[in-house]
Amino acid sequence: MTLILSVLEQGMIYAIMGLGVYITYKILDFADLTVDGSFPLGAAIGAVMISKDINPVLSILVACLVGALVGVLTGVIHVKFKIRDLLSGIIMMTALYTVHLVVAGRANLPIYGKATIFNNDLVNSIFQGPLAKFKTVIIIFIATMIAKFLLDWYMSTKSGFMLRAVGDNETIVTSTGLDVGKVKIIGLAISNSLVTVSGCIYAQQQCVYDASMGTGTVVIGLASVIIGTSLFKKVTFLRVTSSVVIGSILYKACVALALWLGLPSAYLKLITAVLFLIILIISMDRKTKVKQPTAVGKHPGTPPSKMTKEAHNIQDKEV
Repeated sequence: MTLILSVLEQGMIYAIMGLGVYITYKILDFADLTVDGSFPLGAAIGAVMISKDINPVLSILVACLVGALVGVLTGVIHVKFKIRDLLSGIIMMTALYTVHLVVAGRANLPIYGKATIFNNDLVNSIFQGPLAKFKTVIIIFIATMIAKFLLDWYMSTKSGFMLRAVGDNETIVTSTGLDVGKVKIIGLAISNSLVTVSGCIYAQQQCVYDASMGTGTVVIGLASVIIGTSLFKKVTFLRVTSSVVIGSILYKACVALALWLGLPSAYLKLITAVLFLIILIISMDRKTKVKQPTAVGKHPGTPPSKMTKEAHNIQDKEV
C-alpha cells in the first residue's frame, strides 16, 4: 500500500509538470529544456517561503507567477533574438541553476516541521484516523485536477485555439495577421508556470529542496506525455490532458517496479534513460514504403492493364 501511494503521489505531482511539457512538446513542437531549471526553481521558492512561515498556498501562487516569467524570458530569447528553441532552453536552464541556488541560499534546504499544504492545522483536522494516511494523495489529486481542468478550459478559449493553431501550421496563423511569436511566448509562460507549481508541490511533499532535483525532469515529462498519448490515443472519451496524467503515473509505476524487483537505487537514472528509450521506440510511427508508379514499368512482362491498375492503387495509397 505504501508503494502504491508513493507512486500515485509522485506520479500526479510530475503529471502537473507533464502538462506543461505537453504544451511545448506536443502543441508548439518546441524543445524546451528550461524545465530542468524551472522545476527546482519552484521547489526553491516553496522551501524558502515555507521556511519563513509564509502560507504554503501562497508559495504555490508565487511559484506559478515566477514560472510564467521564466517562460516569457525563454520565449523572448527565441522569438526576439532569433535563437533556436533548443539553445534558448539550454541558456535558460543554465541560468536558472544559479538562480534557484541564490533563491534557496544553499544547495539543500529542509522544511521538516513546517506548515505545508499537506501538514497544517486545517488539513490535520479534516484528515483524521484511518483517513490520515491518504491525505497527501488526496490533496495532490485535487491539485492535479485543478491544473488539468484549468488547462482544458484555456485550450477551449480563443487564445488556446490560437496556441494549437500555431503548433499545427504557423504559416496559416501568420496569414491571419496574428503575431506567432506572441502566441509562442504565452504558451511557454503557461508551460513553465505549471512546471514551477509542480516543483513547489514536490518540495512540500518531500519537505526539502535540493539543487539536483531538477536533473532529468524534462525526460520524465516527455516520457509521461509519450506514454499517455501513445497508449490512449484511440480512447476517444479521454482528453489528452487526462492521458498525460495517467501516463505520468504509469511511468512512475514502471520505475518503482524496477526498484522493487531489486535494482539498486543508484541505477535510477539509467532505468529512466532506458525506459524512455523503449517508450520512444515503441511510439515511433512505422511507415510502410510503397513503390513509385514509375517503378511498375521496370517489371517486364507485366500487362499494360495490370501496370495501370497497380499505378492507380499506389496513387490511392499515397492519397
